[in-house]
Amino acid sequence: MRIAILLVFGLLLVGCGGNDNNDSSAGGNASMDCEIGGDESKAELADLEDGKTHSVVVDTNKGPFTFELATDISPCTTASFAGLVKKGFFEGLTFHRIVPGFVIQGGDPQGNGMGGPGYSTVDAPPQDTTYDKGLVAMAKAGNEPAGTSGSQFFVVSADGVQLPPDYAVLGRVTKGLDVVETIGDLGNPSDPSGKPTEDVNIEKMELTT
Repeated sequence: MRIAILLVFGLLLVGCGGNDNNDSSAGGNASMDCEIGGDESKAELADLEDGKTHSVVVDTNKGPFTFELATDISPCTTASFAGLVKKGFFEGLTFHRIVPGFVIQGGDPQGNGMGGPGYSTVDAPPQDTTYDKGLVAMAKAGNEPAGTSGSQFFVVSADGVQLPPDYAVLGRVTKGLDVVETIGDLGNPSDPSGKPTEDVNIEKMELTT
C-alpha cells in the first residue's frame, strides 16, 4: 500500500491508493471499459443508467447529506463508488480526517488513511477542475496517476481551497451542505494529522435515482 503526503496550506493531505498489484483493463461487471488496478475480482462496478441522475445519501451521526454522482466526468469512479455503496462497504466507517477550512475525508476501512477496497479505478479529471466548496472527490497516493481512486473520498468544506487537478471528481453536494460544514468544524487546526475532535461515523449510504 502506497502513501503520499502533499503539503497544502501548511497542512498534510494524506491519500491512499488501491494497491501495488498489476493493472487490468477489465472492469468487473461494468458495461464500460475501466482500468482496474489491484485485485480485479473485488471490483463490482454498478451499472448506472445513462440519462438519469444518480445520487448518494450519506447518513452520519451528525446528520445526512446528499451528493449527485458525476457520471459524465468520471464514469468508472462513480460506477465503482456506487458498487461499493450497494455492497454496504461504507457502513460503520468514519470520517477519519477533518481539516477545518479544507476537507472532510472518509471511506477508509482501516480508519487511519491507509485502507482501501483492494482495487483502484482511474478517471483523470479535466485540467480546469476546481475543488470548490461542496465538491466530492477521491483521495489517492501522490505517486499514482491523476484520477486514481480506491474508496477514500473527501468533501471540500470551505471556499478558497486550492488543489491541483489530480483527484477524480466523484460528485457535488446537493443537500445537507450545512452538515458538511458542521463536520468540517470538528477538526483540530493545530493537528496536521487531521484527527477529528469527535467521532464522525458513516451509519449508512444509499444510492438513489
